[in-house]
Amino acid sequence: MWLFLGTLMVFAFYDAFAKTMLTQHSPVVMNLARYLTINVVAAGLLWRYCRATPGATQAIAGALRQPNLWWRSLCLGVVGTSFMTALVTMPLAEATAIYFTAPLLMVWLARRWLGESVSAVQWAAVALGFVGMLLVVRPGNSLPLQGTLLMVLAAACYAVFQLLTRKLAGQVPGPIQFAHMAWICLLVTAFPGWLAWPLTWPTAAQWPVLVVGSLASGLGQLLMLAAYQRASAGTLGPLNYLQLLMAVAISAFWLGAAPDAWAMGGIALIGSAGLYLALRRQ
Repeated sequence: MWLFLGTLMVFAFYDAFAKTMLTQHSPVVMNLARYLTINVVAAGLLWRYCRATPGATQAIAGALRQPNLWWRSLCLGVVGTSFMTALVTMPLAEATAIYFTAPLLMVWLARRWLGESVSAVQWAAVALGFVGMLLVVRPGNSLPLQGTLLMVLAAACYAVFQLLTRKLAGQVPGPIQFAHMAWICLLVTAFPGWLAWPLTWPTAAQWPVLVVGSLASGLGQLLMLAAYQRASAGTLGPLNYLQLLMAVAISAFWLGAAPDAWAMGGIALIGSAGLYLALRRQ
């Protein structure tokens, strides 16, 4: 649980770091720095896996023939592109709250894709969470429409990513999934650069700062893997909502953009609904 708490702290830090850096660099530059760094880490993990595992080449070839692996990586690439682009105009706390509707979307998708039964109380929790999202978004509010839609897309794709991860559990080794994700995410997040090439690039002094921030993102992934090796998803799932509280605190005290009372009420509803669903799974 301490490892997972570290994961959430690192992720919350990286989101705030990205929000700050986006005032100087484009989303394409931020994602390029992030996924180039993560690809180096992934290559090292995959090399270690291949050296330690007999038949690793056959396992990689078999994994690449699975469509779900490609869809999983593509979904996370869309998440990275949408989330980073939305952060340019979205306040961090409200953006994170919309993103945290992903577990609510998973309930609806799990019933259709995985055939899982969903009780009336669970549907009520999902409805409560979406009412919370409407309070955060509030049509006619100051939140930008484009950023809001991009964050909703990120939440939907992350929900699909989570479900595909569950379907691939035990079928594709972790290092292969991680390396495939890193490579596809690099391609997907770099694609917008061909449509709108960044006008400015980081200086020699700025690149190390971006790399350090990207390493923090990779560290969060590794901490998460270590945590899930030691505790079940049901035990760790409810802790996810601490990141939502961290985002509100960082937005208020670091970025100076505290949510208003309506948004705070919506964030509380989203957190309560998601926490209930996580505890029910436990």
